[in-house]
Amino acid sequence: MYPTPQQHAALVAQCGHARYVWNLALEQWLMLTRAKHPTPGYAGQARQLTEARAAVDWLRAGSQTVQQQALRDFMQAVKNFGIGTHRRPTWRKAGSHEGFRIVGSQATRWTHVNRRWSRVLVPKVGWVWFRRSRAVPQAKSYRITCDRAGRWHIAFAAVPRPTPAPGNGKAVGIDRGVVVSAALSTGELLSCPGFSASEQQRLKVLQRRLARCRRGSSRRLRVKAALAKLYARGRDRRKDWAEKTSTDLARRFDIIRVEDLQVRQMTLRPRRRPDPERPGTYLPNGRRSKAGLNRGILANGWTILVRRLEQKAPTRVERVNPAYTSQTCSACGHGAPENRKSQAVFLCVACGHQGHADVNAAINIAAGRAVRVRRETSVRVSSKREPQLTTSA
Repeated sequence: MYPTPQQHAALVAQCGHARYVWNLALEQWLMLTRAKHPTPGYAGQARQLTEARAAVDWLRAGSQTVQQQALRDFMQAVKNFGIGTHRRPTWRKAGSHEGFRIVGSQATRWTHVNRRWSRVLVPKVGWVWFRRSRAVPQAKSYRITCDRAGRWHIAFAAVPRPTPAPGNGKAVGIDRGVVVSAALSTGELLSCPGFSASEQQRLKVLQRRLARCRRGSSRRLRVKAALAKLYARGRDRRKDWAEKTSTDLARRFDIIRVEDLQVRQMTLRPRRRPDPERPGTYLPNGRRSKAGLNRGILANGWTILVRRLEQKAPTRVERVNPAYTSQTCSACGHGAPENRKSQAVFLCVACGHQGHADVNAAINIAAGRAVRVRRETSVRVSSKREPQLTTSA
């Protein structure tokens, strides 16, 4: 989206209203939950919102549709947390969670201008121009967001059709790694594009410059904006690579098997443990090396690749227990730590089979089994249904 300076200020105000209402609802829910009192539903909170709008001029100046939809989104988040499909709702922060949603008849007030450009009538903002990245679907709602790089986007909610299976009966295994982003059982090695050498050098310069800036200064804001643009460029590359790779795999194979990895747990920061012999000090826990590993995992897009595969090929993605897949020979089935000579070299000590270590693990994953004490573990088929996705324009 390309708003004017006046429209930019109005959009920021709308995001502030939605964030304020969300945080108020979250605070109320947390307090009543701890006190074990019944929490009000959407109808009760909507009545309270009406009273708040009558008492606060700043809140009344915003769109009631935006604020009511923030309440609906919060109640849906609480419901998802209750059934165990999502995590607990968290606080929304300025600069990180900038956005709001428009539903109902107001979501249909947009027009085509020419082959590339369109306009949308945002409540309390006016007609805002946006550039279409694809055809706009028949949607009943849209969401407007602003990332940390200051770019505005509009996404129309739609349920895209899943990618049709080729019907060739082929299965593929995917081994995710840090050096090689995705190794396929067919022998292909896929790498997620990252920062170039010059971009890495600029990232270091900006990070050092940010460390020397005084908090709250204008110079610090400029440096943070430059860092946000650089990180947004890398994030866009990962998303583009994941989209293209997932579409290609969904079109080529009937069955796609991946490791059942808990990426969120794998990238947690290790806790510091106090040294019992020296009070006031802590034991070394390899925080620097763990931080480097976490950056490598996140930079290779492990989560987004599997998520997009499950969305484009529902019921065709299977998660396999990753235990010992990298130490087991895909030719004879012998499993031993000595088989993995290095990160890239696999040499079986039993049959002499040699190959790329990641490809060997991908072949074991493609077979749908993982050896653990000479027994096979079951395969968990992803049961996710076709989710309601958003089509960005």
